[in-house]
Amino acid sequence: MNDATQQPEEGHLENQEAKAPEAAEAAPAPEAAPEVEPEVKAEAPAAEEPAPSEPRELAKPAGDFDWDAFESEQDDYSAEERKRLENLYEESLTLIKEKEVVEGTVISIGKKEIVVNIGYKSEGVIGASEFRYNPELKAGDKVPVFIEKQEDANGQLVVSHKTARIYDAWDKVNKAKEEDMIIQGSVKCRTKGGLIVDVFGLEAFLPGSQVDVKPIRDFDEYVGKQMEFKVVKINQEFKNVVVSHKALIEAELEEQKRLIIQGLEVG
Repeated sequence: MNDATQQPEEGHLENQEAKAPEAAEAAPAPEAAPEVEPEVKAEAPAAEEPAPSEPRELAKPAGDFDWDAFESEQDDYSAEERKRLENLYEESLTLIKEKEVVEGTVISIGKKEIVVNIGYKSEGVIGASEFRYNPELKAGDKVPVFIEKQEDANGQLVVSHKTARIYDAWDKVNKAKEEDMIIQGSVKCRTKGGLIVDVFGLEAFLPGSQVDVKPIRDFDEYVGKQMEFKVVKINQEFKNVVVSHKALIEAELEEQKRLIIQGLEVG
């Protein structure tokens, strides 16, 4: 390669090197990105811990509590007036005596107990078994009760319906004997020498000789029957009652005999 050939190439390179700075100057310089300041988070204020509360002291009574003063503020009654009202209340209650029968009113009926009011300051509680004979019993019914005690150890009135029925039955039996009345009864069972019958809720003895005017071969056929009787004997000491059905038959036969004789005399 000769000198003439090298000169144009060198000149060409020089021209390129000369244009490079110009192009660099002509190209706009890239804008610098704005500096972003790091965001500083504000710290939340620390919650203040509550100051420990001091224990409160309970108020101490200055002295013993005056119940009399407290009660006197609740009403305007003086001691005398209150006593007078209490006496009036006591007088309004039914006066009762122990060992007597009075009339009571059924207030409530439970499975085991019946509550009865007799107008006394406390009500009587009776076992439901004493009213087993009366399944139709309801609140408001009137029933006889026997006063056993006005107050027990707990201040409760003690009464019995069963005992009242027994007393009532004895009154009826005695009246039937005194007035020669005819009474109704049912034969309960056979016993030695006769039958046991129920009259007014009492068990009475019907001797075999007092069942009929003719001899009885089978006493069992009378069990469960309703019959009429006359009270012929009462043993008050042992509380025994003897009745007779035969006496009614004999009385009827006597009446028939009397009417026959009367008819014959008229004829």
